[in-house]
Amino acid sequence: MPEEIVRLEDVDKIYKTGDTSITALEKTSISFETNKLTLIMGPSGSGKTTLLSIIGCIIYPTHGKVFYKDQEVTKLSENKLAEIRLHEIGFVFQQFNLLEPLTALENVMQPLLLQTIPHKEAKEKSASALEAVSMSDRLNNLPKKLSGGQKQRVAIARALVTNPKMILCDEPTASLDAKSAAVIMDELKQLANDGKAVIIVTHDLRLRKFADEIIYVEEGKVSNTIQNEEDYK
Repeated sequence: MPEEIVRLEDVDKIYKTGDTSITALEKTSISFETNKLTLIMGPSGSGKTTLLSIIGCIIYPTHGKVFYKDQEVTKLSENKLAEIRLHEIGFVFQQFNLLEPLTALENVMQPLLLQTIPHKEAKEKSASALEAVSMSDRLNNLPKKLSGGQKQRVAIARALVTNPKMILCDEPTASLDAKSAAVIMDELKQLANDGKAVIIVTHDLRLRKFADEIIYVEEGKVSNTIQNEEDYK
């Protein structure tokens, strides 16, 4: 059964540079559930990455409240937020963020080692995570020996290895060709079907067919309808 995992209540995010203030997110109240793949869509500079960063406990809102599993995280310290990110949330980035000197297996092991899980156990769990994304034949490959799609699969395995309930993706298909992008989206969709909350920031309208829910962010405001498709091309 779907269950609420994140809730924002009247959230604003205002960035200040000198005497200049920029409102990146305005009066946003929204919730996200498990068993769903949610797209956050919007043109560049619309506020969608700011929204994802607040959902992922990376930044604090300027005003409003954020709840993760009914715990108000806006009251927590930076160290507590770091613990939530490490243990509860998986991140998949546009540029993969793999460590170039490490093999695919060693990259996936990193979150577990940060949790001080024994090396042998971390290795076994990481191998299983790579097998789940059809990368068991690339365990010992360095990132430079992997294609874009393969790198993204390693990044997904790394996000999955701690068994988080929520996976956040920032433009996960932007560096991929159409075929590789479809494979990655199929895998992310399956994760949602298996009980994860999968939240994806993208400007690519072609990904809408994979979504259970779509949220549009334009000029810092969230809605369920798109204003101008030309802004997304």
